[in-house]
Amino acid sequence: MSQPTRDVVAIGNAIVDVMAPCDEALIDQLGMTRGGMTLIDTDQAHALYGAMGPAREISGGSAANTLAGLAALGASCAFIGQVADDQLGEVFAHDIRAGGIAFETAARAGDPPTARCLIFVTPDGQRTMNTFLGASQFLPADALDEAAIADAKVLYLEGYLWDPEEPRAAMRRAIAAARGAGRKVAFTLSDAFVIARHGNDFRALIDAGEIDILFANHVELAALTGSDDFDAGVAQLRAKVPTLVVTCGPEGAIAAEGYELARVSAEPVERVVDTTGAGDLFAAGFLFGHVRGRSLQDCLRLGSICAAEIISHYGARPEANLKALVAEKMA
Repeated sequence: MSQPTRDVVAIGNAIVDVMAPCDEALIDQLGMTRGGMTLIDTDQAHALYGAMGPAREISGGSAANTLAGLAALGASCAFIGQVADDQLGEVFAHDIRAGGIAFETAARAGDPPTARCLIFVTPDGQRTMNTFLGASQFLPADALDEAAIADAKVLYLEGYLWDPEEPRAAMRRAIAAARGAGRKVAFTLSDAFVIARHGNDFRALIDAGEIDILFANHVELAALTGSDDFDAGVAQLRAKVPTLVVTCGPEGAIAAEGYELARVSAEPVERVVDTTGAGDLFAAGFLFGHVRGRSLQDCLRLGSICAAEIISHYGARPEANLKALVAEKMA
């Protein structure tokens, strides 16, 4: 069996974050829920995009954010996700490739357009988000590059994308390809609402030994195990998953591998500005340590450092030099 030449290949939602400042009056005028996140349809997406002022556009999505962190740390990565053949699709493709991440999924012709999260930022820094999932929900199994999957140490899957039928089938096929090549499969549960809809699928994957590395936060842990007792939930899953990682926000995180249990405190942050992407970047740090053969404790610390960087500013992509930051903090 050939040795992998890439560290991580990920499958996830291909979303462009479109962020623009606005005044309070526009929030009311457009009937948005201030400070909230609302799923919107195609017509609403076009209307809100047309109402935005000059905006900053940057590729986003949970798994793509994780890869951005991994690439910034020096890992070799590839992304599989669906965009449409439109302007924002070009923005996503350019942006992710500019970050050093391979992206070869062909754009999809016609509607729906590329997914976007339209973010209106009021003068107080409050973010009102409107998410249109668009083309990202239509990733077909035949769009997979199975050679790329077999060529990576780890296949990383975004739980959010398990919800629609087409990408769910694609991810099942990707798992089979990774396992057939002797690679590891990492899965992030993403959100309790995903577990509410597809928890039985996830439990079946875990019971069948299809997941090697599982990422969850404490809320998702309770939703998946049906137990509000944190230690009991960890005990239940660690018996089935080779590597279990559970984040607990300001309380830090734990990881379990076999008989080993490691804990880390949350990295100190002068001011928490925006927690968007904290879990994504924690996964980036942890996976970077994992593919580099670091100890479980080191993997957790790397995750904590990356998460702290992301919550210190707006946006879900690192702004500091992660490689230099990690070198300083881990010295």
